[in-house]
Amino acid sequence: MADLIEAEKDPFDAIVDAPFDSALSERYLVYALSTITARSLPDLRDGLKPVHRRLLWAMRQLKLNPTEAFKKSARVVGDVIGKYHPHGDASVYDAMVRLAQDFALRYPLVEGQGNFGNIDGDNAAAYRYTEARLTRTAMLLMQGLDEGTVDFIPTYNGEEQEPEIFPGLFPNLLANGSSGIAVGMATNIPSHNVAEVIDATLELVDNPHAEHARLMELFHGPDFATGGLVVDSAETIAAAYETGRGSFRMRARFHAAEAKEEADRQAGIERLGGGQWQLVVSEIPYQVAKGKLIEQVAQLIADKKLPILEDVRDESDENIRIVFVPRSRNVDPELLKESLYKLTDLETRFGLNLNVLDAQRVPMVMGLKELLQHWIASQIDILQRRSRHRLDQIAKRLELVEGYIVAYLNLDRVIEIIRTEDEPKPIMMEEFSLTDRQVEAILNMRLRSLRKLEEMELRQERDDLIKEQEELEKLLGSPARQRTRLRRDLEALRKEYGPDTKLGARRTTIAEAAPTVEFNPDAMIEKAPITIILSQRGWIRGASGHLPLDQDWKFKEGDGPAFALHAQTTDKLLLAADDGRFYTLGCDKLPGARGFGEPVRTMIDIDSEAQVVTALVYKPKGQLLLAATSGKGFAAETDELLAETRKGRQVVNLKAGQKVAAVREIAAEHDHVAVVGDNRKLVVFHLEELPILGRGQGVTLQRYRDGGLSDATTFKLDDGLSWAMGGESGRTRTETDIWQWKVARGAAGRLPPTGFPKSNRFQN
Repeated sequence: MADLIEAEKDPFDAIVDAPFDSALSERYLVYALSTITARSLPDLRDGLKPVHRRLLWAMRQLKLNPTEAFKKSARVVGDVIGKYHPHGDASVYDAMVRLAQDFALRYPLVEGQGNFGNIDGDNAAAYRYTEARLTRTAMLLMQGLDEGTVDFIPTYNGEEQEPEIFPGLFPNLLANGSSGIAVGMATNIPSHNVAEVIDATLELVDNPHAEHARLMELFHGPDFATGGLVVDSAETIAAAYETGRGSFRMRARFHAAEAKEEADRQAGIERLGGGQWQLVVSEIPYQVAKGKLIEQVAQLIADKKLPILEDVRDESDENIRIVFVPRSRNVDPELLKESLYKLTDLETRFGLNLNVLDAQRVPMVMGLKELLQHWIASQIDILQRRSRHRLDQIAKRLELVEGYIVAYLNLDRVIEIIRTEDEPKPIMMEEFSLTDRQVEAILNMRLRSLRKLEEMELRQERDDLIKEQEELEKLLGSPARQRTRLRRDLEALRKEYGPDTKLGARRTTIAEAAPTVEFNPDAMIEKAPITIILSQRGWIRGASGHLPLDQDWKFKEGDGPAFALHAQTTDKLLLAADDGRFYTLGCDKLPGARGFGEPVRTMIDIDSEAQVVTALVYKPKGQLLLAATSGKGFAAETDELLAETRKGRQVVNLKAGQKVAAVREIAAEHDHVAVVGDNRKLVVFHLEELPILGRGQGVTLQRYRDGGLSDATTFKLDDGLSWAMGGESGRTRTETDIWQWKVARGAAGRLPPTGFPKSNRFQN
C-alpha cells in the first residue's frame, strides 16, 4: 500500500522554486570545495592527496611490505577503487605508477616490478602485467598508524575505515613535492633533499623565531629526481620560498665521464682527436621527456635553425647520455650550449606555488618558515597522541600485571577456587580485591602460562611500566621535552637519509649561472659569400660566391633582372616596397640559384599591388634617404627599418595615389641632397635640412605644379653630383659646378645640367 502511495506522488512536488544563479553557485561551490580538499591539493602534514594516501593504505592492508613478495598492480588498483577511492581505474593506476617512478619522485613510495614507464615519456604497461610493493620510505611515512596517532574515518560506503592522514616523521610534502590543479587555484611544489629539510626543521625546533635567511642557509632549494642544475641566484630562490611563489630556471647537466681532463669532464666535452669534439649531457631538467627532447633538437637541425649543430645521438642506457656533435671543430662549445639552452628544453622553468591544505583542511599559500612551523605543530600533536595512547596501554597492562602478581602470591588458593567453585569469578574478586578485567585475565590463562608467573619477572615488568608511564607523563606535561624528543627522532631519520647515503645525496646542483656567451642567432650562421638576384617579377635566389653582378642570369620568359648585389649569408636583406613598407630577409634562408629561385611573396606578406623598389644589405647604424612621388621625404636609420615578421614594417606614410620613388643609402661623407622631378627640375639643398624620422610622410623636398618626384639622392658637394649615362657602358658623369642649383629645401628648382639622363634618374 505504501508503495502505491509513493508511486502516486506527483514528481513535480519535489521541485524547489529558487533563483537559477543562486542554485548554480551553491552547487558549483560544493564541487569546487570537493575538488580542492579531496582531489587536487596535498595535506601539509603528510604531503599526500587522497588517492595516494588510499593507494598506500590499501597496499599496507595487503601486507605489501618491502620484505614481502610483490603482488599484481591490478590487485592493488582493484582494492583501492573497490574499498576506498570510487574513481576510474586508469587514474588510480596512473597515480600508482608515478609513486614508483624514480625519475618522477625524489624518494619513491612504491617499488615496481615490470614496465613502469621511462624518462623517454613511454607509458607503463597495463596493471595486469606489473607488480608492486611498498618502499622503506612509504613504511616510514605510515609509521605509527597502530599507535592511536591519527583519526580513522569511514570510507565512502561506510564499510571500511581509512586514516585521515599518515603520521610518519618522513617530511613527504617537501621531500617529494606535489602538483595539481583545483578550481580557481593550483599547487606546484618541487622535491627537496630530506637532510636539508630536517636541518631547517631542527633550526626551527631549537629557535622558533629563526629568520628566513637563516633557514635558507640550511635549506638550499629544490633537489629534483632527475638532477640537473638550478641556475638562479640565492636571492631569487630565497625570495620565492619566503612568499611561497616564484620560479626557478632548470638546466641540463653537461658532464663527460669519459673525458681525460677534469675541466673537459665538468664542461661535458669529449675530445675525439684531430681537434674534433662533442658535448655530452648526463642529466636533463625535471619533467622533460628525453624522447621528446631528442625530437625537438632533431627538428631544429632539420629546419636549419641550429646550423652550428651537426647531429644529436641518444646513447643512453640506465644512465642518460645525449651526445651533441657540432658542425665543425671551430664552433665555440659555450655558444653551442647557450644555443641549446635558448632553443630547446635543456633549459626550462619550474613555477613554485606552495599551496597546501593545513590541519583544518583550509587551502593556503605558505612560505617555507610557515609551512615548517605547521608541520612541526602536527608532529608534536602526533607525538602527544602517541604518548596518550601508550599511557592507556600501560594502564591496562599494569592492571593485568597487578592481577597476575596477586594470582602468583595466592596461586594454590586461586587454583582451589577455580576447581571447586561453579562461579569462581565473584569469589576471586571479593577475596583478593581484583577487578573484573583482572579476574577475567587470570581465568583465561593457559596452564602452560603458570610456569611464567614468577614474582620477580612480574614485578620487574611492573616497575618498567611505571617508569615508562612517568616518563610519558613528564613528556606530555613539558613542551620542551616534546621538542627534544622530536629533535632526537629527526636526527635519527637524518642519518638514514644523510647526504653521504645513496638515496640522500643531493642530485641537483644549485649555483647561479656564470656570465654566458651572448646569444645571437646570427652567430650560428656559417658565414659565406653569396650573390643575390631579384627579378622584375619578384623571383629571388642566392648564388654561392661573389659572382659578377652583370652576369647573364637566366630568368623565366617575360622576366628580367631588377637587382643584383653581393652579401654574406650572415647578412640581412632589406626590401623596400613602393607602398612604404620595409621587409627583412635572412640571406642564409634565400633559395639556391640552380633554378629561377622562389617568389619573394612566399617569404613576405607584400601587398599584391606593391612592387619592390630597392633591395639592399642592412648595415648597422646606417641611414637611408626615403622620398615619395609627392615630393616629400626624410632620412631613416637602418636599425629602425628591420622587421621581425612577414608583414614587414610601415615606414613611409602615403596618401592615395602616392608611391615611394627613391630609397638611397646616405654615405657618411655625404652632405647634400639632390632631388629631380618629373618636370626635369633639379634642386640641391644641405643634408642638415632633412629630418631623421622613424615613420611618417616627411617634409617637402621639392615643390611641383604638375607631376611629382622622380628621383632623389645624396652626395658630397665638393665631389660634385654624379649620374649614370645610360646604355651598357656603365659610365657615370659628374658635374662639379653645382652651386647654381643649390637652394633651400622645398624650392621648385631649375633644369638640370646638360647631359642629365632623360630617365630623370640618378641611377639606373
